[in-house]
Amino acid sequence: MKRYSGFNLVKNALNYNEHWQKVWRSPTPKERYDIIVVGGGGHGLATAYYLAKEHGITDIAVVEKGYLGGGNTGRNTTIIRSNYLWDEAAHLYELALKLWEGLSQELNYNVMFSQRGVLNLGHNLQDMRDIERRVNANRLNGIDGEVVSPRRIKEIAPLINISPNCRYPILGASWQPRGGVARHDAVAWGYARAADAMGVDILQQTEVTDISVKNGIVEGVETNKGFIRAQKIACVPAGNSGVVAGLAGLRLPVESRPLQALVSEPLKPCLDTVVMSNAVHGYVSQSDKGDLVIGAGVDGYNGYGQRGSFHVIEHTLQAICELFPAFSRVRMNRQWGGVVDTCPDACPIISKTSVEGLYFNCGWGTGGFKATPGSGFVFADTVANDRAHPLAKAFGLDRFNTGALIDEHGAAGVAH
Repeated sequence: MKRYSGFNLVKNALNYNEHWQKVWRSPTPKERYDIIVVGGGGHGLATAYYLAKEHGITDIAVVEKGYLGGGNTGRNTTIIRSNYLWDEAAHLYELALKLWEGLSQELNYNVMFSQRGVLNLGHNLQDMRDIERRVNANRLNGIDGEVVSPRRIKEIAPLINISPNCRYPILGASWQPRGGVARHDAVAWGYARAADAMGVDILQQTEVTDISVKNGIVEGVETNKGFIRAQKIACVPAGNSGVVAGLAGLRLPVESRPLQALVSEPLKPCLDTVVMSNAVHGYVSQSDKGDLVIGAGVDGYNGYGQRGSFHVIEHTLQAICELFPAFSRVRMNRQWGGVVDTCPDACPIISKTSVEGLYFNCGWGTGGFKATPGSGFVFADTVANDRAHPLAKAFGLDRFNTGALIDEHGAAGVAH
């Protein structure tokens, strides 16, 4: 039996999986669709899925210049939480978290969502005041959270250094038990398979080079595979939203910067939660493969380079090793950058634009992955009904004219 199993393993390895069923189709682009979704990451695929499932619109093309999940979806550190300060952001992220909790069943695809909890550390009195304010605001909104002491932090993450004499003394933390992590690739694959099954065309290696607008109305997109017409175009090009908006003659209030991250060699299980510290610009969790997944800050300049930046990584590792002295013996495997676009108030744009039929979902900064299901759900509703979903109203483009900003810099994470 062992020889037979081994033989089949070798045979299947050599046949290049030629008889495996395709997870999604690779269709030839049609000349026209009802809706084109620009961007084949988690948010774009979720938008297409919810347009089909919730609104019965299946004549959709998801247009991706590379491969699915090859942008920020595959380059983030997979943290999921909903403990944002202001009501508008908290409700949006809480919708996403509730969708995460049933997503594997919803898509019939294991996205490996692990609710291992998230700690946000406080290192000084002002940190602790901010943490207490945010936890109280969360609880008023029905979102789980509590303020925990250094002793309780040590119980949750035994390797952490809570000595008052360390470089970054820990005075306490916020703790959201329902937070956690998920498998980023699986999220993209799950949404892609489910959308494809409902008739959505997924067009990889199809780059949008222009957005055609006539008399203030969108007509379609020019791609490297020809012109495709559409009544509506929903743009979800994380990290490149400013560039894509420029194709339609729009200027968005976003800046794009590389966000640094790295992973270590695999270790035996040693960290069963997510530990974040805005003050030291670092956060760490352990993947199911055993890697330490470490997130850092953004580069100090605008750019689109998906590569590591050593001085940022060096600063973050110094801080992580102060918090977890045992990690100083661990070797790093690789580092990279994911391009994040951020708005002045550290909150996203989910909005119609001045061009009829053109919509944008962008500016998530470090909050993009955690928001994936909620973002797709409310954006699909906005596009389908040509008006803002109730949870998206506060995130319209008009807020930058009216001054009704939602300042989430304190809770948004290290990229802001």
